[in-house]
Amino acid sequence: MTETLPGTTTATITIRARHRADGTVAVEADCTDPQGSALCTGTLAVFGEITRSPPATPERAEANGRFQDYLDAARNGPPLRVAVVHPCNAESISAAIEAAAAGLLEPVLVGPERKIRAAADQAGIRLDGVTIESTDHSHAAAARAVELAVAGHVNGLMKGSLHTDELLGAVIAPASGLRTQRRISHVYVLDVPAYPKPLIVTDAAINIAPTLAQKRDIVQNAVDFLHALGIPEPTVAILAAVETVNPAMPATIDAAALTVMATRGQIRGAKVDGPLAFDNAINPDAARIKDISSAVAGHPDILVAPDLEAGNMLAKQLIYLAGAGAAGLVLGARVPIILTSRADSLKVRLASVALAKLFAARMLPGTFIG
Repeated sequence: MTETLPGTTTATITIRARHRADGTVAVEADCTDPQGSALCTGTLAVFGEITRSPPATPERAEANGRFQDYLDAARNGPPLRVAVVHPCNAESISAAIEAAAAGLLEPVLVGPERKIRAAADQAGIRLDGVTIESTDHSHAAAARAVELAVAGHVNGLMKGSLHTDELLGAVIAPASGLRTQRRISHVYVLDVPAYPKPLIVTDAAINIAPTLAQKRDIVQNAVDFLHALGIPEPTVAILAAVETVNPAMPATIDAAALTVMATRGQIRGAKVDGPLAFDNAINPDAARIKDISSAVAGHPDILVAPDLEAGNMLAKQLIYLAGAGAAGLVLGARVPIILTSRADSLKVRLASVALAKLFAARMLPGTFIG
């Protein structure tokens, strides 16, 4: 370091060594006059810590910024009519009314009317003009919401303050009318600031230990969803702990089978590869270093977890450590099902509704009821 002092004298200080044992730092000091002649020179031992400024890093993408594209697209056309099931706390009723105010949905509030109005009062919300389907309790609310969807009076369901299992139990009941031949599954649509595009993680909320046949449905649900968002051939990484097939690790065998199933048309409209470990699935340099030749590795649109525990931990790590926003939907039924969390920001809650509307508009044409 060189410092020009007021007037004429120049001092130059050079760090030569740091002695960790006693905490001293050895420096050389030289002082010169305006003509460059030495005034003094010497070596000093001083106490202190050497600090460095952190290197400059690129600015992170705005958290949840990519969700704005979905919100803009979903504002076209009439709102999606959605049964909001048991919205009996301030958070769930606020989420529905916020989405209605944004022009994304027309809510039908299904549940005990007294509790719904009390929740609205707590949230400072007026329910003028909002349809309420009164039921005795949450179980009846789930059943009534399914009836409304089967009859075509609503084109989506939205979870309120009841438990997810209670809502989905009504959806998949043998006589519900909302079941399809497809296994239902959950998708997290993640906006990860460090990743260049939206990323789907599935299944992180419903299927605990899916079989190979159920994994096929989980993959196809996510692929069909991205088709509805305008991605004609998504890339799908089937995750495992390693990228080679190991008979002692069933997840690798399922991953390899799903890859073959895609090549033979049992999974349609996607490029599928696995098993892939997370590093070489998501990072092109990691894939290159391990000599993995793949149309998927390094840039997947969809990450398929081997089971719910792995998927849930992966999604929540991206949310809480990487700053990702996470919109959530359940797919595989005859209508999309919106799952929101009390911890979600307003933009994330609206993004979940926007994605449901876009999916319904493109996969279930003619279903809007204004």
